[in-house]
Amino acid sequence: MTTSQLTFADNALAQALFGQQGQHLRLVGRNLGIKLTSRGNQVNLEGPEAQVRLAERALQQLYELLEAGYELHPQDVQYGLKILQEKETASIKDIFLDTVYISAMKRRITPKSLNQKRYIEAIRNHDIVFGIGPAGTGKTYLAMAMAVAALMNHEFIRIILARPAVEAGEKLGFLPGDLYEKVNPYLRPLYDALHDMMDFEKATRLVQRGIIEVAPLAFMRGRTLNDSFVILDEAQNTTSEQMLMFLTRLGFGAKAVITGDVTQIDLPAGVVSGLVEAKQLLKNIDGISFVYFSERDVVRHPLVQNIIKAYEHRPPRKAAQEAEVSHG
Repeated sequence: MTTSQLTFADNALAQALFGQQGQHLRLVGRNLGIKLTSRGNQVNLEGPEAQVRLAERALQQLYELLEAGYELHPQDVQYGLKILQEKETASIKDIFLDTVYISAMKRRITPKSLNQKRYIEAIRNHDIVFGIGPAGTGKTYLAMAMAVAALMNHEFIRIILARPAVEAGEKLGFLPGDLYEKVNPYLRPLYDALHDMMDFEKATRLVQRGIIEVAPLAFMRGRTLNDSFVILDEAQNTTSEQMLMFLTRLGFGAKAVITGDVTQIDLPAGVVSGLVEAKQLLKNIDGISFVYFSERDVVRHPLVQNIIKAYEHRPPRKAAQEAEVSHG
């Protein structure tokens, strides 16, 4: 067992670091299995040496964030710990202060993991980027934030957000309404993310003017997209032909981000996913970047990370059904 003591120069920042009634310190202690007690601007640490040293690095780096004017929240403490557990030489400050966009609610949109940082750097430096990984890892959200920021900076003349309208157990033809009403539910998550970043009236105005377009993937056929930031979401549900069609729409001055989760394919049996095929065919092409996320990058409710992990390790469905029958 090792004991250590840290002292922070600014009392107010120290209290912000420790959290309301020591909430942040309890998070560190619970995550690392160590004991932390504070008094004034000091904190005492006790536990296994490796964990104590990790906690010291985390607290010191989070304090530097506060010195830089960052508003620290409990989830930031958890994300910071995950970053240092993955790479002990990482800089939480460099990651958290890399502001992608400031939303209409004046909330900073920033990376919260090493892979999210790699992802936004890949988007800055490449014309085609694939973000592949489970739900909740920020693939689409960060891509949209980058697109909105680039549009506001006049780097592109429009944003196009596309999704394949795959029928997951329900036939589109039997849904009420015209074509737009049939496909709109598939596009709802893209609208939700857009309205989280921009004032509703402003977003609506840009959509009406065609500066931001939210459309089913099929609407891309036959077009050439110049000076556009294009995002293809749920790309695991594209066919091989659809993926080729999408990638060949890109014109001069365009950038494309393709996101998807290869474990959540809703295509009919025997149909090859365009995203799975693209991983193999395009991996060695200069100018195209692939960024892979895992459950460690999940930025939703903490339980989501555990749920993803449990499903990744589930037995094959047939074996699971047989086990259920034998226990019944």
